[in-house]
Amino acid sequence: MAGSFLLLFFKAPCQNQRVADSLTLVLKGIEVRDSSYFDLLEEVAYQQRNAAKKLYYSNLLINQSHELNEPLWESRGYILNGHAHRLLGDFDVALQRYLKGLQIAENMGFQNIIAGAYSSVGDLYSLSQRHDESIVQYRMAFEMFKELDDSVNMGSTLLNTGDEFLNIKNYDSALVFFQRSKLIFNRIDYPMGTAFNLGNIGLVLAELGQYVRAEENINQAITILEELGDRYPIAVYQTSLAEIYAERGEYHRAVKYAKSSLNIGFEEGLKEQIRDASLKLSELYKSVGKSDEAYTYLKQYITYRDSINNEETIRKMADLRTEYEVNKKQIEVDLLSEQAKLNRIVAWSAVFIIALLLVLTIALLKIYRIKDRAVRIVRQRRRVIAAQRNKLDEVNKTKDRFFSIVSHDIRGPISNFQGISGLINVLADSKDVDGLKQLGSMMEASAKEVSELLDNLLEWALSQEGRIPYDPQTISLREISQSNLNIMLNMAIAKNIDLVGQLPEDVTIKADKNSVSTIIRNLLSNAIKFTPEAGNVTLNIAEEDGFGVIEIKDTGIGISQEKLENLFSLKGTRSQWGTKGEKGIGLGLLLVHEFVELNKGRIEVQSKEGEGTSFKVFLPSNIT
Repeated sequence: MAGSFLLLFFKAPCQNQRVADSLTLVLKGIEVRDSSYFDLLEEVAYQQRNAAKKLYYSNLLINQSHELNEPLWESRGYILNGHAHRLLGDFDVALQRYLKGLQIAENMGFQNIIAGAYSSVGDLYSLSQRHDESIVQYRMAFEMFKELDDSVNMGSTLLNTGDEFLNIKNYDSALVFFQRSKLIFNRIDYPMGTAFNLGNIGLVLAELGQYVRAEENINQAITILEELGDRYPIAVYQTSLAEIYAERGEYHRAVKYAKSSLNIGFEEGLKEQIRDASLKLSELYKSVGKSDEAYTYLKQYITYRDSINNEETIRKMADLRTEYEVNKKQIEVDLLSEQAKLNRIVAWSAVFIIALLLVLTIALLKIYRIKDRAVRIVRQRRRVIAAQRNKLDEVNKTKDRFFSIVSHDIRGPISNFQGISGLINVLADSKDVDGLKQLGSMMEASAKEVSELLDNLLEWALSQEGRIPYDPQTISLREISQSNLNIMLNMAIAKNIDLVGQLPEDVTIKADKNSVSTIIRNLLSNAIKFTPEAGNVTLNIAEEDGFGVIEIKDTGIGISQEKLENLFSLKGTRSQWGTKGEKGIGLGLLLVHEFVELNKGRIEVQSKEGEGTSFKVFLPSNIT
């Protein structure tokens, strides 16, 4: 394994044993078990370089935080405890601790701990030679750290992902991830990350036969790590230097570095490094004809290899992961059962109300007959029937128009799937990987179009049937606007669009939270879709004459006067392509209009072709 960066995600500085010893003295003088005490105890456990001491203090953190019901510190304690077991080579126990910390963090919503736990599980998969699964865990962790704007852990996760590609000999991908990580570490001036980048790039150069450059990089990395006092990665890189000198025939120097790595492994209790250094020494002594020494180190290698990577350990790790996933699914099933029970209660209540209304209607009809108003009732019914017939004709026309639009727009993505399915076999036979990746992107785009279309179609259909729940409550426009800005941020970044929220004051409205979120999200999606790259989309909120105002402006292609006249109906031509080929039929705007009226508000539109569009939604501050 190459120089993997042990990701301790809730602390930026690297570990330092001298700091740990100093903090331990301070810790002994504290009697009150409050947040400052737990913070210090966590710091002591974190800074420990000795695996046994890290294990002791992390266990202390777990037990005391559990007694005082401090889930934040308890989850961090389990993650640190997993790191200690990982250093000791007890991978099955380490995975158990990581998953326990992850479970507590997910229950409490501790996003940074969840992300770090994903990365830690990725480390274990890597050490168990399950590199594809390790890459998946690192990518999940990176996306969460990106949302948290955690530069140190973003760079560290990219570094570990590159390390996995190095392990499977995909050197080009490894260098790409190392370079991405290097940019982040240079920007934030983080020497530990810089050291790992230098060392890992050196390992790639060694694999490519560029030994001089590889040695220069690794020696620079070791120099930085010695200044920081981090011996674990030094041992990894010394083993790699031994490989480089062996390839060059300099066995004396190779043995020197391999023995230094082995000594660090014994001194720090690092089973992985004892295993790797023992194997390297066995190979070196065999190469120079010293069979006794080669055999001695080979036996030592086998002993430590089996203690780390036996089948029982791997099976336990898989079982633990499966048990964790099953427990999560069971929780979801229980929640769905409760929801189904609630739906049944609502359904029976609706039946009772309908029956009651029916009885009242019959009673009224009898009263009207008794009062000899049959003639007027008949005439009234005729007028109602005529009005319903006219309305039904209009609804049928709208329905036909609607199905025509939907069938036309869904045909494109489905046709893409049909065409792509044929091309997959052709490209697979020709082993055209780039072509397959391009087809994958096309399938993803088509699937996204269909998904967005069906989501809006479902919500619009439910609103037409009166099945959309309407629960007006006091809502903070700042909070709900910021939440939807976060959701749409990646979409804007993908098109290089500057998405800005100007939320200067906390405006409150009385409305249904889910439908207001749908209004904001659809308007933001449309603005991004029809704004070219390097454009701007702005979301403003304000208070005006008893209404909360949501304004979404863009610098996009604008809307023609013809389309403005029928913007919130199914009349006219509705299909339109976005600035990057995104397909839209305007169903989202129909949904926006329905939900604005549902919340007793109004919507205004101003647009000019080529100059952008502004939507203003007015929602009441109070409903009387």
